[in-house]
Amino acid sequence: MRKGIQNDAIELIVTGRHRDPFSILGPHRGDSGNIVVRAFHPDATKAELITRTEGTIIAPMELIDPRGFFAGAVMAGLDDGYRLRFSNADASWEAEDPYRFPSLLGELDLYLLAEGRHRRAYEKLGAHVCEQLGVRGAHFAVWAPNAERVSVIGDFNNWDGRRHPMRRHPGVGIYEIFIPDVGEGALYKYELLDAHGHLLPAKSDPYGQAHEAPPQTASRVPSARAISWNDAQWMEWRQGRNARTAPISIYEVHLGSWRRGADNTLLSYERIADELIPYVLDLGFTHIELLPISEHPFGGSWGYQPIGLFAPTARFGTPEEFEQFVNRFHEAGIGVILDWVPAHFPSDPHGLVRFDGTALYEHEDPRKGFHKDWNTLIYNYGRQEVANFLESNAAFWFDRYHVDGLRVDAVASMLYLDYSRKPGEWVPNIHNGRENLEAVSFLKNMNGGVRDGFPGAITIAEESTAWPGVSRPVADGGLGFNYKWNMGWMHDTLQYISLDPIHRRYHHNELTFGLIYAWDENFILPISHDEVVHGKKSLIGRMPGDRWQQFANLRAYLSFMWTHPGKKLLFMGCEFAQNHEWSHDRALDWHLLADESHRGIQVLVRDLNTLYREYPSLHVKDCEASGFQWIDGGNDRDSVLSYLRLGYEHDRPALVVCNFTPVVRHDYMIGVPHAGRWLERFNSDSARYGGSDVGNGGENYTEQQSHHGHAQALRLTLPPLGVLVFILDQAEGQRI
Repeated sequence: MRKGIQNDAIELIVTGRHRDPFSILGPHRGDSGNIVVRAFHPDATKAELITRTEGTIIAPMELIDPRGFFAGAVMAGLDDGYRLRFSNADASWEAEDPYRFPSLLGELDLYLLAEGRHRRAYEKLGAHVCEQLGVRGAHFAVWAPNAERVSVIGDFNNWDGRRHPMRRHPGVGIYEIFIPDVGEGALYKYELLDAHGHLLPAKSDPYGQAHEAPPQTASRVPSARAISWNDAQWMEWRQGRNARTAPISIYEVHLGSWRRGADNTLLSYERIADELIPYVLDLGFTHIELLPISEHPFGGSWGYQPIGLFAPTARFGTPEEFEQFVNRFHEAGIGVILDWVPAHFPSDPHGLVRFDGTALYEHEDPRKGFHKDWNTLIYNYGRQEVANFLESNAAFWFDRYHVDGLRVDAVASMLYLDYSRKPGEWVPNIHNGRENLEAVSFLKNMNGGVRDGFPGAITIAEESTAWPGVSRPVADGGLGFNYKWNMGWMHDTLQYISLDPIHRRYHHNELTFGLIYAWDENFILPISHDEVVHGKKSLIGRMPGDRWQQFANLRAYLSFMWTHPGKKLLFMGCEFAQNHEWSHDRALDWHLLADESHRGIQVLVRDLNTLYREYPSLHVKDCEASGFQWIDGGNDRDSVLSYLRLGYEHDRPALVVCNFTPVVRHDYMIGVPHAGRWLERFNSDSARYGGSDVGNGGENYTEQQSHHGHAQALRLTLPPLGVLVFILDQAEGQRI
């Protein structure tokens, strides 16, 4: 035993294998009432205790082990702290002793973290710049209950896991350490030994709020500085802007391929905002939705295989620059929705996979914990610490970045234990059923936390099955989402519009079937990135016929979408009929806007957004059955649909007539419930959009003739492959 410490303890320290380094290193009361300070630095041959301010020597330290283990004893003089002065034959340097600082985690924090009930775990775990005992540095904390030892490694300690082994909190499984003089921007990872003492691959910080740009994989100590938010007015407005009665029109964007710089380089958050904000405003979209921007190692995953859930990707800039990105959109009155991926995570060795040598975040059993479709791992939602990790991540994006919504990816894969699995490849729940009860509980808790903690914020489910009550409140038996993507509508209508018009009469129900269940959920109609990749062709590429008919079909389809019940989502490039399938590796084909037909689609989308916002009958009851009324949904022979969109009592009704054949139909009678003048406010066949300009001269008057169950009718000319929208002239309309 040397200086009150056993030789085997020294051996464990110098080899980086001691489970409780704080019991050895730093200041400790000696047997004779003195204070013994022990330190380890593998590059030093000499060490001294010095005062913090003047740097005068308090006491020399004895080299106990030639590998760099020192000890020094003093009777007094440490009340104001101390510093360490190390030297070797080539250099001398000073450092604070990280082992003299107490824990920064309070008992309540540790209790809540152990229980998996810390809604803001991101404020305690991860890396945070702070001040401790008058010293500036960074505090690190990580959950790794089955590790033998955890160290912080980084560019500040030569990536040496022996230098900064962490304090372990028994029973909680959390390791922490305050490292003085480590500032924002410092690169770091965690080095772990598993329960058998085996060295694991160095891990990025699960709660890390900044990372290196890929292909590098280290975490960064984030800045403690906050931007000056200028979005107070937007935050007051957003409850109304996100409401079921609001005209929500979402532009879905992949930041890496919307536009590119010279030589196909990625743009910065700032540069993208410079160009994207005026573009979105000009086209009249109310929100943008970003494909996942959480840090992800593989760009080809489009962000759907994230590792740094708490860090906006460094591909486009810093976390502060992303804050400013959101701030600027809010200043412009545009909402920001993020795609969020709690359904699975990749198996990259620097990520969450077997984080402490065990299946910590995932399931041990691959029948529960592995997605064959994506070659990824599934979170163990039944483990409270894992559920808390995800719930606090959802809260983080609303709290730190003021985002307005999360669109939750692949919800169906979370809800069903047998999702994309054959018999024998999955494990039933405790009731012998296929429902993932733990995932259901997690989703309800996550949605409840968003609702209670962030007024006006929304969550959206990408859920492709008929699971009941996805967008119903939890109190009413639902999952608690605000909206759900209508995948059935998307699939059926795209299949219909892809058909040659001569065959459409036999598939008429593919257009109308969605109206049977249109109000079972609060639906968003999505034409998303998934519909223009992997051989599905671009949206314009799906349209049948010659070039003129292709563009007419697309105009009609988008017009049908914008007048159909449900909020709207359109993927970038579809608004000007991008010819090629979307590629994440290059910008959209902006040169196409020099072509009149492509430009016409863009103008059409702009006008549809204006129409949708301007007339409440087209949006206030998107999610209510009373907002829709068929005029004639059964004319499969002519492939013509007609219906009313209705608002509240004082809102003028909108009449929509769709002709999905290339035939001009003259004297086509449409029964209506109001007599008087109906104003032709929109015609997808207008020459303004590249159409043939067949229409009704801007207005039409009713005739007293019974048709479609109404005493009044309009005698219309229907354009080929066209959609008309009429608004009742309020001054002349009267109900018959």
